[in-house]
Amino acid sequence: MIQNLQSTWDLDVIFSGESNSQAFHQFVYEISKEIETLTEEVTRMDTNGSVENWEKIVCDLERITKKVREMGAYISCLSAQDVTDKQAEIYVAKRAQIAAAYSALTKIIDQKLAAITDTAWNRLLVQDTMKPLQFILTERRERAREQLSENEEILISDLAIDGYHAWNQMYEAVVGNMTIDIEENGEVQPYSVGQASNKLSTADRAQREHVFRQISDAWKKNEALFGQTLNHLAGFRLQTYKHYGWENVLKEPLEKNRMQQETLHAMWGAIEKHKPLFVNYLHQKASLLGLDELSIFDVHAPIRSNIEKMSYDAGAAFIVEQFRSFSPQMADFAQMAFEKRWIEAEDRAGKRPGGFCTSFPVSEQTRIFMTYSGTPSNIATLAHELGHGYHQYVMNDVNGLNQGYAMNVAETASTFAEMIVADASVKMAQTDEEKLTLLEDKVSRSIAFFMNIHARFLFEKQFYKERKQGMVSTYRLNELMVEAQKEAYCESLSEYDPHFWASKLHFHITNVPFYNFPYTFGYLFSQGIYAYAKEYEGNFEEKYITLLRDTGRMTVEQLAEKHLQVDLTKPDFWENAMEICKQDVQEFLELAKKLEK
Repeated sequence: MIQNLQSTWDLDVIFSGESNSQAFHQFVYEISKEIETLTEEVTRMDTNGSVENWEKIVCDLERITKKVREMGAYISCLSAQDVTDKQAEIYVAKRAQIAAAYSALTKIIDQKLAAITDTAWNRLLVQDTMKPLQFILTERRERAREQLSENEEILISDLAIDGYHAWNQMYEAVVGNMTIDIEENGEVQPYSVGQASNKLSTADRAQREHVFRQISDAWKKNEALFGQTLNHLAGFRLQTYKHYGWENVLKEPLEKNRMQQETLHAMWGAIEKHKPLFVNYLHQKASLLGLDELSIFDVHAPIRSNIEKMSYDAGAAFIVEQFRSFSPQMADFAQMAFEKRWIEAEDRAGKRPGGFCTSFPVSEQTRIFMTYSGTPSNIATLAHELGHGYHQYVMNDVNGLNQGYAMNVAETASTFAEMIVADASVKMAQTDEEKLTLLEDKVSRSIAFFMNIHARFLFEKQFYKERKQGMVSTYRLNELMVEAQKEAYCESLSEYDPHFWASKLHFHITNVPFYNFPYTFGYLFSQGIYAYAKEYEGNFEEKYITLLRDTGRMTVEQLAEKHLQVDLTKPDFWENAMEICKQDVQEFLELAKKLEK
């Protein structure tokens, strides 16, 4: 039984003292020294060094990689839980420095791998210690052959500290200090961006619009700053691409996601083909809300005003119960995460907006960050992040170099977990009204991935096209955002959000260009996996774990072929996955018409 949970996380079991931890300070220092030592060792090593030397290098790299991830995760937690923590700000800057040194180290190693003769390379890969790493080492070797010289690559990494990454840090600093003034019961209260965003889920349209206007005004006041961050982040990327000789801005994100462009086209093609049905859903939702058309701030509004909120304890128990119906091991993990305080969910000021799950591969733990106020959306987010945590959990004993799975398959595990909860909720509905509400909540996720995320993708494609010609004005950024939203939503809304480019952290984050389509991939891929699971006659829980454990050591096309026997570059898989989503819409439309009579 889950009860009396604390909604704040425990970081002291990892490093006691949080941002003032002496143990963490020492850990950071040791990482710097280990990177420095291995860099010197690799630099001196002959390209075609002995197998033993390479085995040691790879072993040391794995250890350092896990430590760098551990450090980065802890700093992310410190900076997220309290945006006013000055020591955490210092650590954020230190993390960027260490990340640059680590990047330089990996580039030297990769350049050495690229220079190994084919004979020496084949001899290396057959070693017992290297066989499990064949995919990742070969991938690094091939990518290194597209890079600039070792010194040029190191220079790019060094300049990125106070250039590329600094723009992202500035964005986060500005957002962290923003407050949104919202009038409630005749009184004006200041809220953080994250707290204010939670209030967009209110059933009171007048209040929802008020919150939306206040949030929009806050972004508009800072649009000049955010226009600078976005333009300079993109400018840095484009300059780097120019030196690599890359014309296609999707090359880097596709490579990072180990995904072919044909797969991306097949996925978006299937979605666009079936969008008319989802437009019907938007029209029906407008009717249920008594509106002619939905505004952008109505898209995810509840259709009932008496939505019951769940306490943190009740939300946790609900998630664990639904997980158990599919996977006892996933349920056990979730219960452990709640009871061991791996989750920061307290609804308070001073936290950064949004939610995330971060992994501590050395401690073999994860931490989840969000702001929980008891809404259905909060429960979905919590299930989503627990899916991420479970993904890492089943990979704890996998070699650290094979734990680097891409964002698109990371989002597969999270949306799969979210879907288990949503699907079970619909089936457990006691009345038609309750079922309609739960179906609406479920379909709204499809809208998010097929339309909201699509708008982000379309915006970035056009933005990068225009950014190649020079700085893009905030006026034009607003235009591009509205144009993308109109296309993605099939012009079915009465109003759009021109400042969405400023408010969405993902546009301003470094190291992850096009932080959008992997979400949609993960969602639809998980739909396909879910359909496969329902028809699978064996122990799918173990099959699913095996799939997750392979996510860091093959392309997504290879992963799908091996575990699901499907070709992701063809439309068939995506069409089948869309059918599941369409069934929910059709059931929603039929039930809505029934209740209207």
